[in-house]
Amino acid sequence: AAPPPSAPAEPAPPPPPLQYSLLLQHLVGDKRQPRVWDPAALGGIPCPPKSEEQKMVERVMESCPFKAALACVGGFVLGGAFGIFTAGIDTNVGFDPKDPYRTPTAKEVLKDMGQRGISYAKNFAIVGAMFSCTECVVESYRGKSDWKNSVISGCITGGAIGFRAGLKAGVIGCGGFAAFSAAVDYYLR
Repeated sequence: AAPPPSAPAEPAPPPPPLQYSLLLQHLVGDKRQPRVWDPAALGGIPCPPKSEEQKMVERVMESCPFKAALACVGGFVLGGAFGIFTAGIDTNVGFDPKDPYRTPTAKEVLKDMGQRGISYAKNFAIVGAMFSCTECVVESYRGKSDWKNSVISGCITGGAIGFRAGLKAGVIGCGGFAAFSAAVDYYLR
């Protein structure tokens, strides 16, 4: 028995038209599957996940007290170097007003240079800590990291330093330190 001749094959039904709304749901909608970013897949260097110790160190280094301490130490070192430099080029270092014709000894010159270096170091350390604390608090309050933080912090720091000499000096200090902070932030970013 031979198989019965088959009926002519009917063509397959055409696929349903593509609906863009369904496609968009898969690309940007609720059905979108988030992709895990893997640098190795993109040709980058793969890195292992961070350990708890690494995360703890990052939290400490990003904290306001650490930033303030770092700015204080950096300001102390920079201020000391600046003070010693300015004392080195000052012609009145070691000068005795009682005897203007006497040449100062090396010990007297070094003593004056050290005193000026310590004085500048303390001032720079205080300003650095004040600015860093203020900037960290402003950044935490605003929740953003942009140029406005440094301008606001500069105004607060300069105003606080200048306010000791009066209201006018406080306003000038606020404006001057804010402008300087904006210029430094613009240059560094």
